[in-house]
Amino acid sequence: MSLLDIRNLRAAYDGAEVLHGVNLRVDAGAFVAVIGANTAGKSTLLRAISGLLPRTSGEILFQGDNLLALQAHQIPSRGISHVPEGRHVFPTMSVEENLMLGGYHRRAHMQELRSTMDSIFVQFPRLAERRRQLAGTLSGGEQQMVAIGRALMGKPSLLLLDEPSHGLAPKIVQELHDALVAIHQTGVTMLLVEQNTKLALSVAQHAFVLQSGDVVLEGSAQTLLNDSRIREAYLGI
Repeated sequence: MSLLDIRNLRAAYDGAEVLHGVNLRVDAGAFVAVIGANTAGKSTLLRAISGLLPRTSGEILFQGDNLLALQAHQIPSRGISHVPEGRHVFPTMSVEENLMLGGYHRRAHMQELRSTMDSIFVQFPRLAERRRQLAGTLSGGEQQMVAIGRALMGKPSLLLLDEPSHGLAPKIVQELHDALVAIHQTGVTMLLVEQNTKLALSVAQHAFVLQSGDVVLEGSAQTLLNDSRIREAYLGI
């Protein structure tokens, strides 16, 4: 069953079109990756889903409802959380305060919110140890944990992840790999945008290749990993 269905999506910055009629489907419970070069439009795709930039035409259907009429602040309560590129934690706020902001639309249910935070601390024990530490004093990997945890505080049906491995050491990337797999196993549908093709195809079930604002290839992650075109273009082998 389709959870997210994007049809002929065109999106632009300041009148310059970046997405040229993208079609993409994410089934409920799936782990889908979007790979491509820096200028492919991957981040633009996620920002369009989250309502963070104008969409010139097309449809973004989530659980059958078109999101185009909604403002960005209305999207999280529909069941979509976005982990932005570059983490964007609030540096002068504590880890716990950053997490609570992710559940703002659930603030009327504080006991449930606290329970969600406890589960995030189980997922990321280092955050539990640093729960009262200012987020700006954390390492890059720890800040990424905060960003992912903040998104999970919204109890999303769909989690959007934008370049989560960017700037992280190889050891931390492996920890991130394990965390994403574990989060998916809890039942969260995942849409991962990632320039680290090896990471993306190792965690995802299905993948789309985006090139200059168009989907040029799609298939199972394993099939794409074994595709000589992908291996040469993105893995250098």
